[in-house]
Amino acid sequence: MIPGNFHTSHCLEPAVLAAEIALDLSPKQHKRVVWRLDGGAGSDAHLIWLFQRGYHVVAKGMNNRRAVALARQVSRWDAIQENAWVGEVPAPIDYGRKVRVFVKKRLKDNKLIYSYYVSSLSLSSKKLFMKQYDARGAAEIEQFRNDKSGLGLEARRKRNFFGQKGYILLTDLAHNLLADFYHLALVDSAFHDYGPKRIVRDILAVPGRMSFENDQLVRVDLISQMQSANTLVTCLKKYLNSN
Repeated sequence: MIPGNFHTSHCLEPAVLAAEIALDLSPKQHKRVVWRLDGGAGSDAHLIWLFQRGYHVVAKGMNNRRAVALARQVSRWDAIQENAWVGEVPAPIDYGRKVRVFVKKRLKDNKLIYSYYVSSLSLSSKKLFMKQYDARGAAEIEQFRNDKSGLGLEARRKRNFFGQKGYILLTDLAHNLLADFYHLALVDSAFHDYGPKRIVRDILAVPGRMSFENDQLVRVDLISQMQSANTLVTCLKKYLNSN
């Protein structure tokens, strides 16, 4: 177990070695494993170490000054979303294997911010690469921060240790149920960008009535005056049909 106050740069190699043991990964299996890393673990030394162990990598580089320098080498910028563009440049150093290097610039508060990314995967487009990078675990955002704001984890406290432990376990259960609901019902809908807080506040709090027969949910009626009620009905039907 690694203490929570350790920086990612100090945790990567021990975490990878621990994962190899826990998953019983043989050296031959390494080439089928992709490590998705944010900037905290994206040093040259870490990437080279992972490549030497045979892994694939999709990582954000740690060096912000290098990102600005690489941006000057970009000859073509492709838009990937509103106020965000990606270009490709040659690798700034020898990583020991063939890689692709992408530079991203985005406009925030009328200021351009640059970052760069390294990938050993063979991908058909820059947009697909960014999608691969965004598919990393992101537990610090998805679970910890969102659970604090969306599920009230930080606001509620129990003086009794076992009471607090029980509350945390219930929060984990709620997190998993919301994640299941999101992926089965809200993806590809008007609610696709909703996090736990908005799902709880704006969707689950919509007034309505549930009808049961023989302990089975058979009908859900929502107040039609509520904004996006029809869209929510479609999502609920999709969710029920998936179970």
